[in-house]
Amino acid sequence: MARFALFGESSRRIAQDDSVAVIGLGQFGSALALELMATGAEVLGIDADEDIVQAFNGALTQVVRADSTKEETLRQLSVHEFDRVVIAIGDNVRSSILTTSIVLGMEGPEVWAKAVDPQHGKILEQLGVRHVIRPEQAMGRRVAHLVRGTALDYLEIEPGYSLAKLLAVPGIQGAPLDQAGLRATHGVTVAAYRRADGEWSNADHTTVLGAGDTILVVGPTEKIEDFSRLK
Repeated sequence: MARFALFGESSRRIAQDDSVAVIGLGQFGSALALELMATGAEVLGIDADEDIVQAFNGALTQVVRADSTKEETLRQLSVHEFDRVVIAIGDNVRSSILTTSIVLGMEGPEVWAKAVDPQHGKILEQLGVRHVIRPEQAMGRRVAHLVRGTALDYLEIEPGYSLAKLLAVPGIQGAPLDQAGLRATHGVTVAAYRRADGEWSNADHTTVLGAGDTILVVGPTEKIEDFSRLK
């Protein structure tokens, strides 16, 4: 018990800063935790596997081996004092649901929870999770759109509306964008561009694109797919 109390004191200090508690350090949770660290957040990582905890020792602000299905343990780790908690448990649906229920009952943190399948996602939503993460489904949809078109990258902002990274096609090169009539003709908007040897810049109606430029295009998903296949 003293061990968790000690961790709890440290966790309480972390919770006072720009911080996130990540519960479950599998493939998804660990990638998330490391990316949060890279962007300057303080991260408390929690996992039941001692080997995983040892592997991330020193990589996260704090990493603890603990059973997240016990409310007392989570409170000793000061999880209730964090503004944001991500429940990334993917190998045990029962543990995910129990942990999510406990954290939601704390009524403090904003909760994100990973769903491994549609039924799991539905249960999480019924529990009251506002941010249900479906990484496998999202990646599947992303790859499907990349396969269908010529996009270099693709992000679904919400169902039916997306952002894509494309090479500027010849038809929109050499003249200001307001002369290309992209919205009227293709239903999309060029939001940003990057020269072949430069950095990203915001696009406007005066932007003139050239061969080799990369663009970010936003608009309805179907319109973007059609536009991405233009020659």
